[in-house]
Amino acid sequence: METPTIENQLHPDNAELIRRNALLEEALKEKEGMLESLKGSEKQYRRLFESAKDGILIIDAATGQVDDANPFLLALIGCTYEMMYGKHLWELGVFKDIAASREAFKTLQDNQYIRYEHLPLLTLDGRHIEVEFISNVYLVDGKKVIQCNIRDITARKQAERVMTENESKMRSILDNIGIGVALISPEMVILELNQQMRTWFPDADTGQEPLCYQAFNDPPGHAACTGCPAVKTFLDGGLHEITRQVMRDGVRRDYRIVSSAVHNVSGKVTAVIEMVEDITERLSLESRFLQAQKLESLGRLAGGVAHDYNNMLGVILGYAELAQGKLKPSNPVYGDLQEILKAGSRSVEITRQLLGFARKQTIAPKVIDLNDNVARIIKMLAPLIGEDITLKWLPGANLQPVMMDPAQLDQIMANLCVNARDAIPDVGNITVETAMVTFDKAYCDCHEGFVPGDFVCLSVGDDGSGMEMDIQKDIFEPFFTTKDVGLGTGLGLSTVYGIVKQNQGFINVYSEPDKGTVFRIYLHGHKSEPSLCFQKNKNKATAGQGETILVVEDEAVILKLVKRMLADLGYMVLTAGSAKEALQISKVHGHEIRLIITDVIMPEMNGQELADQVKTLNPDLGILFMSGYTSDVISRLGILDHEIHFIEKPFSVASLAAKVQEVLANNSAAV
Repeated sequence: METPTIENQLHPDNAELIRRNALLEEALKEKEGMLESLKGSEKQYRRLFESAKDGILIIDAATGQVDDANPFLLALIGCTYEMMYGKHLWELGVFKDIAASREAFKTLQDNQYIRYEHLPLLTLDGRHIEVEFISNVYLVDGKKVIQCNIRDITARKQAERVMTENESKMRSILDNIGIGVALISPEMVILELNQQMRTWFPDADTGQEPLCYQAFNDPPGHAACTGCPAVKTFLDGGLHEITRQVMRDGVRRDYRIVSSAVHNVSGKVTAVIEMVEDITERLSLESRFLQAQKLESLGRLAGGVAHDYNNMLGVILGYAELAQGKLKPSNPVYGDLQEILKAGSRSVEITRQLLGFARKQTIAPKVIDLNDNVARIIKMLAPLIGEDITLKWLPGANLQPVMMDPAQLDQIMANLCVNARDAIPDVGNITVETAMVTFDKAYCDCHEGFVPGDFVCLSVGDDGSGMEMDIQKDIFEPFFTTKDVGLGTGLGLSTVYGIVKQNQGFINVYSEPDKGTVFRIYLHGHKSEPSLCFQKNKNKATAGQGETILVVEDEAVILKLVKRMLADLGYMVLTAGSAKEALQISKVHGHEIRLIITDVIMPEMNGQELADQVKTLNPDLGILFMSGYTSDVISRLGILDHEIHFIEKPFSVASLAAKVQEVLANNSAAV
């Protein structure tokens, strides 16, 4: 028989109890492990909760009372744990702006989620902050709680505001500068435009991603423009520039385009900035300036040549006239000398035209009535124009007087009317008008060459053949002519131009092929009353009665010629080659000298200074100035005063005789 073990001797129920106790002990150990794990998780959560760099607020979802708040939140809003614990959310003054917190809490209970991306708060210690506020509802141990995550975005919002302000400032700068700015992609798409570019090209809508060569051209281009600076910049990343013409609103405009690269962090060119400047007006001004410089240079050349040439012409004409005076008209040499005089007179006229263009002809300006003088000139021009052309005269009313030499007005009218006649192939009309006109700054800004102010306008127009634009730009240059060889000198319009400029006016021409031409001259009005026109003495000059005349001239050949002229006229002649020599002679001969004829421009002492000194020796002495020099030089010396006697070189024997008689007669009457 088997011997029973201790276990077999135990009651079966006891064995089951032992097994269950073992299981219970194992379960207890597992629970203790879980509790330890939970304690560890809670500690870890607490550490995360307390060390979080965002604010965390725990609220009882049923009551709305604060259950917990982490240290970051307490520091952020400036309060203690005790100040918050057990309080309702809407009782915390810092959250008073959360959409009336009680209603917001109700919304949270209903939706279990609220988010404020940008919430301005005033902390309990008076600081203004901005936060991102996110709330969610959770179930914790069967209890609903609300966790509010509150992130401080004050610095970020401040940076965003600074960036926005800077962007706005940069946009304002770009929109208010006088040049256009465009941002172009590698595909030549316009990404951005400043206000100036949008004004110039209103159809370029960046929202529709327009291609630059289509949006900026009229008609639109089909590919990148030849020499496009943006294309070059995309290729090499460099700075490139081009000047090109673009049609805008039916008008061709000139633009200067400069391109520069926009690089990413790796140095790749990701876009190009194009800076566009409208240089149409600048190029026009440069062209006009260069044209004025060219005309001024030609004028200086013409004036210098004409002055010296005048002196030599005076010698040629003077001796030819003296020689002819010693011959009978039947002598064959008499006719030869007559041809020399004719050619010389023609040459004198050419030099005067050159001086007129150079604005250096000697003038004696007077205050004149433009209508009266133009009417007088038209009567003389009518036979010259011919019967097939109608010369219309339309005088304006209430014209101000103008200050100019009447002889210059004669030149202007003769040149313009003759040119108008030559431009009419058969029958036609020439219309001469005068009027008062006023130009304001706005008008002048839109019309090249015009000047603001009140002006007296003289207009000469015809219905002839007209001119192309490429001809119009050269018409005021000396020796430029469209007439056949031998039919024009090319000095007519250049003379008109010079006269107008010399009188501080300006001239405008409008012409179209087959529609005619109109020249308009604008002169400043004058406040004084018009002067009576000088009436030349038509009586034949008489010979001298042996009066003593001192001639002062630093050019030896001219001094010799004038001495011969005066001697042949019956005068006693003394000569001096300088002002100092003239003073010595005046001291020696005293009151014997009745008249001094002196050049204006001389070395060491000019004619006016000489006259002033000899007048102290002989107050009754007559003075006659002579010069072929330019009017601006003479006028600075005060020679062209209306009481001063003056004769222009070159002069004939007859004109010299008449002028000498005039000065002697006036001087005797004064005595």
